[in-house]
Amino acid sequence: MTERELTAKPVRAIPSGRALTVVAVGDSFTEGLADDPGRGDGVYRGWADLVAERLAELEPDLRYANLAVRGKLMGQIIADQLQPAAAMRPDLATLAGGLNDAMRPKCDVEAVCRLLEEGARVLAEASGTLVMFRSIDFTRRMPSAKRFQTKADRINECIDQTAAKYGAVTVDLHAIRVLDDPRLWAVDRIHMNSEGHRRVAEAVLEALGHEPRFAWREPLPPARKPLPGAKTWSDLRWLVGFLLPWVKRRLTGKSSGDGVLPKRPELTKVR
Repeated sequence: MTERELTAKPVRAIPSGRALTVVAVGDSFTEGLADDPGRGDGVYRGWADLVAERLAELEPDLRYANLAVRGKLMGQIIADQLQPAAAMRPDLATLAGGLNDAMRPKCDVEAVCRLLEEGARVLAEASGTLVMFRSIDFTRRMPSAKRFQTKADRINECIDQTAAKYGAVTVDLHAIRVLDDPRLWAVDRIHMNSEGHRRVAEAVLEALGHEPRFAWREPLPPARKPLPGAKTWSDLRWLVGFLLPWVKRRLTGKSSGDGVLPKRPELTKVR
């Protein structure tokens, strides 16, 4: 018997009606950027909220916390979110992170992997079921992301190994081709829009053993032919509105998450 077989525990899906507490840990992906439900309160929704809402239909007393904050590096996620999440002893915990690190030129990807494994170990021991994510292949939408993607691929390898070691449920976003469609992404090109989050929520629920409510893997209808100059205008808007501010934050040592608090810091009822 191999070391992996000795250390791994079987993946446990959550039976209907049995998920009592849910805790989500991570960065902007888990906070829900840029899924704006139109409530006017400035709080994003996202796939984690949608998963909690679906599970609450089966268990009305379900309580849910989301500790994720945009812009956080893996070390910050571990330092700020890990112990509060573990102390909640959730039935279901989710862990996603590392891409903000990978986007940094001086990223120590092996250090990120060690932090990911530490987070998985603590949450797996504290929770009934842990969910982790293999990140998408950004080069399918943005060929210029190849250098960044190399580090993201190494993190995906780490997630595979860590999930097997601690018996986590893995949601393989890297293999979901519909997520390559730019229409599932916000204008900043790095955060999913509402439809993207809706499909990720279905992927998570299916990985946990629940029947999907729609064919979330199916491609979107064919796109309309863009107007002349539309791509040039879109690229210019992205450069001015998102890339340049991102570069400025890097140069000044600031983060989009500075001063941002978790949207659901405590376990509370979804409904």
